[in-house]
Amino acid sequence: MKLEWIRCPICGSKTRDRIRSDTIMKNYPLYCPKCKQETLINVKELQVTVIKEPDA
Repeated sequence: MKLEWIRCPICGSKTRDRIRSDTIMKNYPLYCPKCKQETLINVKELQVTVIKEPDA
């Protein structure tokens, strides 16, 4: 199994979460301890996709 750290889509630093090649996440709230931002992501086969939310 291949393991990778999830990188923050805003600042690019490593987060505290790791994913394996068979990990699937939907609507996961990813928090970055460096830039203190929270982003919704989807993960499938080590591909991270950012979910754009419409402004309220």
